[in-house]
Amino acid sequence: MTTETIRLLDLRRYMGAVGAQVPMPYGQPWRVPPQRPYGASALGVAAACLKGFYLNACVSNGVNDELRAALAVTRLPTKADRNWAFLGHVKTSMSANPLAPPGSLRRRHPKMLPEGAKPELLDVVNTARDEMVVRWLSDTSLRVGGLTGLHLVDLHLRENAACGECRSPHLHVCHRWGNVNGAAAKIKPDWRTVDGVITGGEIYRVSPAMVSSYFKYMTTEYAKYAAGHGMLLIQLAGANTGEPWSADAARGMLRRAGRRAELPGRITPKAFRHQITNDVLDASGGDPMVAKAVGNWASAQMVDEVYGHPDLHSPEFTQALRAVWGEDA
Repeated sequence: MTTETIRLLDLRRYMGAVGAQVPMPYGQPWRVPPQRPYGASALGVAAACLKGFYLNACVSNGVNDELRAALAVTRLPTKADRNWAFLGHVKTSMSANPLAPPGSLRRRHPKMLPEGAKPELLDVVNTARDEMVVRWLSDTSLRVGGLTGLHLVDLHLRENAACGECRSPHLHVCHRWGNVNGAAAKIKPDWRTVDGVITGGEIYRVSPAMVSSYFKYMTTEYAKYAAGHGMLLIQLAGANTGEPWSADAARGMLRRAGRRAELPGRITPKAFRHQITNDVLDASGGDPMVAKAVGNWASAQMVDEVYGHPDLHSPEFTQALRAVWGEDA
């Protein structure tokens, strides 16, 4: 193809070949395993380069007015555009790129746990319940609302449970309206009870350490204080001993444990979810599909955009940087 004959459709097909989602056949992808498709940021850069190159070539040579018109499109300015631009309040249009992937390309940097936080927290917690909470948040990507909203019937902590949805020990996070403690699951997939067995909901696999901490808690504190409401986490002190434990109480426990362990920053339940997703992504060789399945995230693309940046202290990063600096022998 030449600058005189190429069309916008051909440029879209090229973007599909390097990893963009395009509603058309585009032939054999250029980047095949072990290479990964370009991420959202790289696709945005590629789209900008394509637009700039062909606009300049078409204008300089006075050719392909059709492609030039297709690339030189505009859009209405957003509120953010007006805030960032000089004299943004008088802008009526902004340059657009029909080749760019949809959505925001801003890369987020989630806050992880401090290094060594899990053993430090386990050393300073005061009860078997608190130990279980730390282990369950560390070994799964449970949200605190889902954890504090668990009922005992949601737990299938043995092989080949009757639900038939997961062969390994697991649990079901089910959104229920009207929990006594106000806890609610963020994601609300359908669930139901079939012959006394919970099916559906969000499914999370559990580790042997989680099962062990569960039995320790159930045979000591839960057996002593449980009030018969059927929820997993209960209050262990005060006037409402035995009643369901709230998500705010769990957050407060983690915050106080973090201070006792002298960990930097504020320990939040969300940091555990970010940490395990990042760790699974590293352990799987950067496969966002594995991290998506482990964390019950909405999409692998979101996992790649949020967690797909390299560890600045990893051996691979250091080796690549030293090679560029010319320090490798």
